[in-house]
Amino acid sequence: MNALIEQSLQLSLSTYFTRDHKLFIDGAWVDAEDGGMIVVTNPATGEPLGKVQAAGRFDVDRAVRAARQAFDWGPWPRLPPQERARLMLKLADAIASARDEIAHIESLDNGMPLSSGIRAAGLAVSHLSYFASWCGKLAGQIHNAGQADMHVYSVKEPVGVVGAITPWNFPFVMEIAKVAQALAAGCTVVLKPAELTPFSALKLGELVQAVDFPKGVINIVPGYGDPAGKALVEHELVDKISFTGSTAVGKWILGAAAGNLKRVTLELGGKSPTIIFPDADLAKAIPGAAMHVFANSGQVCAAASRLFVHRKVFDQVLEGVGHVAKSLRVAPGLEPGCQLGPLASQRQLERVMGYIASGIEEGAQVVQGGNRIGERGYFVQPTVVSHARRDMRFMREEIFGPVVAAVPFEDEDLNAIAEQANDTRYGLAAFIWSSDISKVHRLASKIKAGTIHVNGGLAMDPAIPFGGYKESGWGREFGAEGVEAYLETKSVVVRL
Repeated sequence: MNALIEQSLQLSLSTYFTRDHKLFIDGAWVDAEDGGMIVVTNPATGEPLGKVQAAGRFDVDRAVRAARQAFDWGPWPRLPPQERARLMLKLADAIASARDEIAHIESLDNGMPLSSGIRAAGLAVSHLSYFASWCGKLAGQIHNAGQADMHVYSVKEPVGVVGAITPWNFPFVMEIAKVAQALAAGCTVVLKPAELTPFSALKLGELVQAVDFPKGVINIVPGYGDPAGKALVEHELVDKISFTGSTAVGKWILGAAAGNLKRVTLELGGKSPTIIFPDADLAKAIPGAAMHVFANSGQVCAAASRLFVHRKVFDQVLEGVGHVAKSLRVAPGLEPGCQLGPLASQRQLERVMGYIASGIEEGAQVVQGGNRIGERGYFVQPTVVSHARRDMRFMREEIFGPVVAAVPFEDEDLNAIAEQANDTRYGLAAFIWSSDISKVHRLASKIKAGTIHVNGGLAMDPAIPFGGYKESGWGREFGAEGVEAYLETKSVVVRL
C-alpha cells in the first residue's frame, strides 16, 4: 500500500475508534436507552481500542419492531427480485471500495493479520454477489395432486424478521454472510455482533446508510449476550435466529426459541481431524495440516486440532508440522510479515494456556511451542503436542487456539480410522490427505462431518453448503440450502 495512503488511513482510523459509536436502528444512528457501553480491547496490546454503545432489551425491541415494520409494510419483501439484487450488489461495491479500511478495522479489533482482513473483505463481497444472484431463483413448484379438477402449487416466501448473532473470530465476513442470505430471501435483519469485535459491524451500518437501503431492513445492535443477545432470541416478533458461536450457547438458544417456535440455524463448535496416509504428498500435506489448525491463531470452528498420521510417516509429519509452527511469524496484525495475530481476548488466552497445561498434566508432550509470547497482548506460540490419548481433556474439548495433538495409527483399516475420527461429540469438518482417491471416497463416507476436505480442499465458499453433524450445529449455511433456511413453503390448493 502506498505510504501516503497508509498514513491517511491510519489517521482516519484513529478518529474512527475514538468517536461515539451508536446503534443503527431503522436507518438512523441512535443512543442506547440505558447508556450502556462496551470498552473494546486491542488484543495485540491488551489496551482499550475504543468504546461502543451497548444495546439493552429496550434497544433490541426497538430494532426488532423496526425490522418487523419494514417486513410487514415496507418495500423490501415486495421489491422485484432484480431490484433487491441491485441494492445488494451496490452494497458489495461499497464494501469493495472500503476494503482496506475494513481490513484495518478487523486487524485492530480482532487481531488477525492485515492480509487476512483483506481476504475477509473480499470474501464478504463474494457472498453478497453470490446471494444477490439467488434473488430471482426462489421459485415454488406445480404439483400433481392426482385429481383432474385440482390445481396445486407451492410458493417460497421469506420467513420474516431474522435475528443474526455473529462470532468474534471472523466478524465482518460472518456478518455479511448471514445478512446476504436473509436479504436474498426477502427477510429483514437485526444483527448483533460479538461484543469483542463490534467495529466492523458498525462500519457495515455506515455503508448500508450510504447506499440508501430501505429503512429498517438492516439494523445493528452491538451488545452483550445478556441482555442484548438474550432479548433478540426470546423476542416474539423475531421469526428466525441464525447463530454462529459455541455449542453451549447454541443449546440455550434452542430452548429460548421455543416461545414462538422461531426457526433456528446453528453453526457451532468443532474438533476436526486431519488424517494423513503414507501415500500422501507430504510436501503439501505437512504445511496443509499445520495451517488447518494454526490459521487465524486456531480461532476457527473447523480447526483440525486432532492430527492422525500413519506410523510410517508419523515422525516426518510431526517434525514437519513442528517446523511450520516454529517458522510462523506471530505479531500484531498490522506489522509487516505477520502470519498469525494474537488471540482475541485475555479470556481466550487463559483458555488456551489452560488446555495446554492440562494436556501436559495428563501425560502429553509438547514438541513445539506451548508458551505465551511476551507479556503485552494475547499472543501464544503455535503448539504441537504428541503422546496424546483419546481420554485427555484437550483431545475431547474444543480449544479454539493454535494447538494440535498428533496421534499415530498403525494400519489402513478405514473402519478403525473413521472410528477414531468420529470419537467426538462434534462433526463439523475433516481433512484427508492421500493419493488413493478410491480410499478417500470410502473413508469420507464413514466420517460424520459436514464438510470433508481432500488434499487441501477449499476455503469457505458461498456456493458450498456449510454446517455440522452432531453438536456442531443445526441446518446449513451457504449455497441453495443457506437461502432455503430463510424461506417458508406455502402450498395453494385450488379446486377448478
